[in-house]
Amino acid sequence: MKGFDDMVTDAVDRVIPSVVNISEVKLMRDAYLHVHPVPGVGSGFIIDDEGYILTNAHVVFGSHEIKVALEDGRIFEGKIRGIDTVTDIAVVEIEADGIPVPEIANNSNLRIGQMAIAIGSPLGLVGGPTVTVGVISALNRSIQTEVTFMEGLIQTDAAINPGNSGGPLINSDGVVIGINSAIIPFTQGIGFAIPIQPAMWVAQQLRKYGEVTRPWISINAVDVNPKIVAYYNLPIDKGVLVVNVMPGGEADRSGIKAGDILIQADDIEINNVRDLIKVINKHKVGDRVIMQLFRGGKKFQVETRLEKAPSERIPQQAER
Repeated sequence: MKGFDDMVTDAVDRVIPSVVNISEVKLMRDAYLHVHPVPGVGSGFIIDDEGYILTNAHVVFGSHEIKVALEDGRIFEGKIRGIDTVTDIAVVEIEADGIPVPEIANNSNLRIGQMAIAIGSPLGLVGGPTVTVGVISALNRSIQTEVTFMEGLIQTDAAINPGNSGGPLINSDGVVIGINSAIIPFTQGIGFAIPIQPAMWVAQQLRKYGEVTRPWISINAVDVNPKIVAYYNLPIDKGVLVVNVMPGGEADRSGIKAGDILIQADDIEINNVRDLIKVINKHKVGDRVIMQLFRGGKKFQVETRLEKAPSERIPQQAER
């Protein structure tokens, strides 16, 4: 029977050849509006033998130049194939052959307490990849980042150090179960990873279409809170206040107006925008959703069709 050390080292040895270092340059303006190149580093891993690499969106978003260094010493120019800031996932393409591909988990049968090994390559060829070991601390975690709300995450106590974002999270068999994505600043021992199955689905969408097709209700809305309740003298203290409706959109056609308060969708109580997003994400573009709203103190019901969410475009400097 394998000892702990052998188990970890064997698992890591299976995956390390497919872990890459991503070095990139962003063009940033200073206080005097002068443009300066700012280098950055991150990690990623190969997901097939055609040269596609999975990493985090925040690692490459806005990059002017991308270099990908393989564990065998080869360095390639990377091209962004697609970015999805909602899930913090990006696909980078390199023109290479003979590249190793790790085993990807084909299901999400994860258990709290099972071993989790985080691998990254923040230093490129200097010193090789870094490895940290821990366990899965929790599943289906949700966090709010600066740009998006992420849900369904793996929480682990395996340290995810700066520069390790985009690297693989693996199990004791050396199978990739997630992609390291974020750490909470000023908090010790908490890291997060995106489960590999939804990450691979996003990657397939990015490879095929350059974007992720998502359903969307064509409104802007905010959580109902005590200040809004007091200011507008609202009849309820929770729900989603419609701030504006996109002219000509499906929500507009269904009769939704600015000032309406959305309280239910698909027979599910809507207490805030997060609840609404969760309901929408269970659908696909073209589906119809029945919603209950308040207007002028009276409750009413509408049916609206979900539209395709606005596309995310890759910044022009990243297409060089």
